[in-house]
Order: sequence, then structure tokens, then C-alpha cells
Amino acid sequence: MALLHLTVAATLLLFVCRASPPNFIVLFADDLGFGDLGSYGHPSSLTPNLDRLAADGLRFTDFYCSSPVCSPSRASLLTGRYQTRSGIYPGVLYPGSIGGLPLNETTIAEVLKPLGYATAAVGKWHLGVGPNGTFLPTKQGFDHFLGIPYSHDMGPCHNLSCFPPDVKCFGVCDVGTVLVPLMRNEVIVQQPVDFLTLERTYSDFATTFIATAAEKRQPFFLYYPSHHTHYPQYAGVRAAGRSLRGPFGDALLEFDQTVGDILATLEKTGVIDNTLVFFTADNGPSLMRMTRGGNAGLLKCGKGTTYDGGMREPAIAFWPGVIEPGVTHELASTLDLLPTITKLAGAKLPQVQLDGVDMASILFNHTQSPRETMMFYPTNPTQQYGLFAIRWRHYKAHFYTCGSTHSDTSPNPDCSVFAKLKSHDPPLVFDLEADPSENFPLTLDDTPDLPALVEKIKSVKRMFEATMEFGESQILKGTDVELEPCCNPQCSPKPTCCHC
Repeated sequence: MALLHLTVAATLLLFVCRASPPNFIVLFADDLGFGDLGSYGHPSSLTPNLDRLAADGLRFTDFYCSSPVCSPSRASLLTGRYQTRSGIYPGVLYPGSIGGLPLNETTIAEVLKPLGYATAAVGKWHLGVGPNGTFLPTKQGFDHFLGIPYSHDMGPCHNLSCFPPDVKCFGVCDVGTVLVPLMRNEVIVQQPVDFLTLERTYSDFATTFIATAAEKRQPFFLYYPSHHTHYPQYAGVRAAGRSLRGPFGDALLEFDQTVGDILATLEKTGVIDNTLVFFTADNGPSLMRMTRGGNAGLLKCGKGTTYDGGMREPAIAFWPGVIEPGVTHELASTLDLLPTITKLAGAKLPQVQLDGVDMASILFNHTQSPRETMMFYPTNPTQQYGLFAIRWRHYKAHFYTCGSTHSDTSPNPDCSVFAKLKSHDPPLVFDLEADPSENFPLTLDDTPDLPALVEKIKSVKRMFEATMEFGESQILKGTDVELEPCCNPQCSPKPTCCHC
């Protein structure tokens, strides 16, 4: 252990002695399942650039997001804290939500800004808009923002084109609200967004940001939370019709092409060897969408559930010459990104209760993770029920289980919306190394020390819940239609007149 600490310390000293601080890029896919990438076993996904990251980087097999739905998962990644602390629960934020990610929460961007980092967010924000753009990225540490402030299905889409030349979006998305806007910083530049050119616009924004920072010799942080592969899928001319997986595969390919553009820019500007690129996803696949909803591989259920299919994600860390290629089975989470980036940048940690840990020992030495536990809250956490499940080392205990609309078409009845909330006392315990599909709960016959194991996990649960202070729910503050982003705020009648 002493040798491990020495090795990690030597690695960190190397970063300190570099001519410039390291750059950071976080690539965050949307509704992508554990089994959706070729590097994670999918036979027909076309993702050459993500495959390159996996082949030349460190691929995680036991990596988790903090929530099985969008907004809370994003809050946890950016703050290193469970969503219950910041109040991003229950469910997700909407176009007219009054609340958002509280401004007293510290994001990765805000950690890096005092060190002179350039910061940008491009893509899906989904952490609130609020009165006068109170909760937009530019109020949360980002110098620049280009994107949709929430999910791109949160507006009428049945008359919009999702594939060239004029293939309409599948489904109707949300109705009775404003058309989905594209925003630059705090200004709407397009409403409705043009899905056929959106990804190209994002790619140009991201690569220009990198090139500009590199030319100025300024360290940078780029956060790219993609809309892909969330419903309704879309793709422009570069990707449409080119995959073997239909609309889902085309959307995934388009995301991959932007990853390729980013990597090419890092190489062209000469900063690829000084940049940590980290890829993962916000939650599991939306199985209710069937072939348009993604694949959890051998994991159980998907989006909306606290089974592993809802929260265990593909993840890859890539840093040429620094991170040795390979595969790690160590436990890690999106919560760990803030503490890890903070340490690598030489920044100061926020003076709050963090739930993330520094992953340096995994990234640079492929050794044991400091994380032993992962906590599983449902989409609607309450202090009354507390944690639904806990993973401790390679064991996972379910104290409550419940299906979800998002996983409703799965053939497994445990995933269905009709699988109502069920309490388990003693908890259902699975050995995820032997049974990653969570099919066979441990019994006294096969695990004589099961009572001791259950007591240990219960002890961990009690200790954690004693430290958990639920923040005021931002989502339960409700919505106000006047807060829905409109490019012509004085127009009438709304929402149909919000079209520019």
C-alpha cells in the first residue's frame, strides 16, 4: 500500500511539473445502455472513435451513475454529491421549472475557474433554466454554453425533421409546451432547433473552443452532455442511414463522429497528450422504446430502475502516454469525477460533504479503488424509504425494488411499470461477480455467512443515511409556463408563437 501511495504521488507530481495544467473533457451520452457499444459487446454498433478510446484507454466494467434518470444524474456528475443533497429530485426538471441546480452547489467548472481554466458546456444541460436564466451553465461556472437547456423531447416534435431529407421525428414528444430552443449562453438562437444540423453545430463549437484555448495556451474543461441516444433519435447527413441499428444506431454513430472530431482537434493542436478524456452515460437504456431505446446487455432492466441496468454504465478514461490501456473491474462512479479532476488540476475541493472519491489509483496504476460502496436511490427518493439498494464490494443488496415505465417493454416482469414497490426484509442480496444479471438472490444454502454479510451492509446503510441531509426539492417547487424559454417573449398566443 505504501508503494501504491508513492506511485500515485509520483504521477501527480509529474502533472504539477508539466509546462501547463492538464485539460479535461467529459463526454456524457444520454440513455445509453451497458450493452450498446461494440467495446461492451454489441455486435452491430458502429462507433470507431469510442472503440479507439476503449482500445487505447482504460475501460471500466463496474462504473455507475447516481440516478436512473437524467437531471439528478447530471447534478451528481458536476458536483460530486448525491442528488438528494442538492435537491434535484424527484424525477427531472422541465422547461418551465421554477427550480434548478442551486447556485450554492459547486460544479467542476467552478472548481477549475480560479486556476484560469477556460470552461464550456455543449449539448443537453437539463439542470434548470429558471427566472432570467438563473440556472443556466453560464451561472454555474461555464464561460460558454451552446445547447438545449433540457431534454430534446420536451417540446412538440411530430412536425420536425429528425433524419434527412425530411423524415419526421418518431412519436409526438411533449405537447402543450414551447418548441425546443437552441441557446448560446443565455440567448435563444433558434426555435425550434434544427436536428439535421445540430450535431455539426455542436462539433464546430467544441472544436473551436479547444483550438482557441490551445492557441492561447490556456487549460480548458469541455463538458459535452450529448442528446444522443435519447428519444427521439436524430442524425444529420454524415450519419443517417450509415449504421446497422436503424435510427438508434445512426444517432449513436453521429455522437461517435463528434468524438472523432474532438480527438482530431486535440491531435491537430498538439494537446492530446495533456488531456484527460472521460466518457460515460447518464443512465441506462429506455427499454420502453424497444429497438429505439438501447440495450443494457446482460444487466437487469434499464432506465428508471435501481437494478444495474438502470445505473451501471460504460465508461472509458483516455489519456495517451499517461493512462495505460486496459480494463478495470474496480468500483467507480460519476460522483468521482469532481474529486479526481480537482486533484489532477491542483485545485481546492469544495468545503461541503462530497460523495465522490479520487480515482487516481485506478487511472494511473490500475489498482484498488478507494470506493467500496455505491448507493442506489430511486427516481423519487424520500427520507421515509431512504436507499433502495446498496452495492458493497461485489455484493448488492436490494431493500426495495420497483419497476418503471421507462423499462416497461422488457420481458422481465420485475422491470415493468406493473412491478409495484416491494419491500425486502431481509434484503435480496446478489453476488454481482457471479450473477451480474441479478437473477439469483443468495441463500443460506449457498452462502452460510449471509446473515453476517447482510448485517455488514445494513451497518453501511445506517452510517451513510446518518450523514445524508436532503436538500430542498428543486423539482417540487413546480413549474410556471412564463418561464418556458421563448425567443419572442412578448408574443401571443403562447406556446405556439415561440417560433423564430
